Amino acid sequence: MSRSLDDAVAALMRDTAEKTLLKHYQRLAIEEVSNKAVDDVVTIADTESEIMLAEGLARILPEAAIVGEEAAHADLAIFDRLSDKLCWIIDPLDGTNNYAVGKPPFGILVALAQGGETVAGWIYDPLSGRLCTAHRGQGAWVNGEKLTARGSGNDTPIAAISLVFVDKSKRASLMEHIAPHYTLVDIPRCAAEQYPRIALGQNDVSLFEKTLAWDHAAGVLFLNEAGGKAARPDGSPYRVDRHLEPGLIGAASPRLFDELAERLSRMPA
Repeated sequence: MSRSLDDAVAALMRDTAEKTLLKHYQRLAIEEVSNKAVDDVVTIADTESEIMLAEGLARILPEAAIVGEEAAHADLAIFDRLSDKLCWIIDPLDGTNNYAVGKPPFGILVALAQGGETVAGWIYDPLSGRLCTAHRGQGAWVNGEKLTARGSGNDTPIAAISLVFVDKSKRASLMEHIAPHYTLVDIPRCAAEQYPRIALGQNDVSLFEKTLAWDHAAGVLFLNEAGGKAARPDGSPYRVDRHLEPGLIGAASPRLFDELAERLSRMPA
């Protein structure tokens, strides 16, 4: 992965955040927020950010298809592009529910996939300026410093378990059979924050039910390249062209991943 590509994407994300997300942050009018689905909103900032990112990424790498969250929501046929030879994946505003009420965390996620596998990812926090990057086989970086994932060091591992999209019976089973083995913390409702929390030692593990490509492509690669482990509960790799399949574990180390995966495998159906 060329340094020039990396620099161009990072510059685009910073510029987009400044001109769209930060411009509207804590200034949204009522008519600039709408419901996209149950418990899922979209704002004018999502739309403006995706347009700017898509146009910029098309200039950086014209041969790549583009799959943006809002465009795919409007046209389901766009999902088919996730298996293209080369594909940009855009989450223009991750953590929109937080952003819409004027609080952090929120961020931008961009990934580059090749034949359904993520080969590069960028995670940007507009408020702090933190930029996480990863390239397949080349490691993970935070603000230009190479990162090695680390656990929290807590005697009882710290877990952020997302129950938002889990059905009622499975939720009860998770709380009975999995939760007692961990110190539970609230989820940030923002993958652009959750994956860095795991890699940087704030959380040890996280469990996701819904695994859409724009939420997870960049974060999965970032965590794996940092030396943690993110994969399906059965250990199979996450692929962006199979992102509608449920279930994903992120862990600060392979050992922590294996422990949670084993507990899940023994959990009653």
